[in-house]
Amino acid sequence: MTTPLRDTTATRLSTSSPRSSARPGALAGAGLVLAGAVSVQFGSACAALLFPRAGALGTVALRVTLAAVLLLVVARPRLRGLSRGDWAVGAGYGLALGGMNVLFYQAIDRIPLGPAVTLEVLGPLLLSVAAARRAAGVLWAALALAGVALLGGGMGGLDPVGAGFALAAGAMWAAYIVLGSRAGGRFPRLDGLAVAMAVAALVGLPLGVASAGGALLEPGVLVLGLGIAVLSSGVPYTLELLALRRLPAATFAVLMSLAPALAALAGLLVLGQGLSLPQCAAVAMVVAASAGAVRTGSQ
Repeated sequence: MTTPLRDTTATRLSTSSPRSSARPGALAGAGLVLAGAVSVQFGSACAALLFPRAGALGTVALRVTLAAVLLLVVARPRLRGLSRGDWAVGAGYGLALGGMNVLFYQAIDRIPLGPAVTLEVLGPLLLSVAAARRAAGVLWAALALAGVALLGGGMGGLDPVGAGFALAAGAMWAAYIVLGSRAGGRFPRLDGLAVAMAVAALVGLPLGVASAGGALLEPGVLVLGLGIAVLSSGVPYTLELLALRRLPAATFAVLMSLAPALAALAGLLVLGQGLSLPQCAAVAMVVAASAGAVRTGSQ
């Protein structure tokens, strides 16, 4: 979630031209992608630190609401002249975004961050396999499912409710990518994302207020919430946009496949969530499957 909050990979990849691979600064571009991914995952880890004070729903409300305010100020979307179809796509995009974040935060409230992201990434991975329509994609999907089985020992090693939330978040992530791609064709710049974030805030804020109440207005909670919004939204969006000017689309997507490994690292360093050797192997299997599926689809 990411994405945690995450921008739609499909929309951003569509802006990358075939000539992008020839542009200089590929190494710098890779560094920007990795820095953005690290920011997202450490933002999620910091969000978990806020759960005892604001709860998972309260933390989601702060993140999406503050991120929406930031995006609306920066993007200043033009709303005049939008058709009903535009609004429908924007609303669906926002509902997918909001649902993805709510479900993911419910997951990391119950299971470690690394396994949660590993399960969540199955949504985009299976979407890539379906889009590629190649036999090799089935092998990558099988490798990912084997990793998931190893991760929880048949899911017995993880809280089943938390695992279910993570898988549901992955399904919403896949929907978010599809709708984000459509929004990219209807809205200029970051306008579609700003509209979607506003819709997500309208969904998440009432849930957060009902759950956390006045705790959301405590200065310490607000400051940490703003930090989470910046780490999970502002920093990665900026870095990824800069990276796409330097990297080909396929390279960008493969680097983004490292999310489960980075999440496991963030969970260890920030939350003290260690993984067993079999679980580490499972994360590596899902990362390899995700990268392989992306490469298969780009060929």
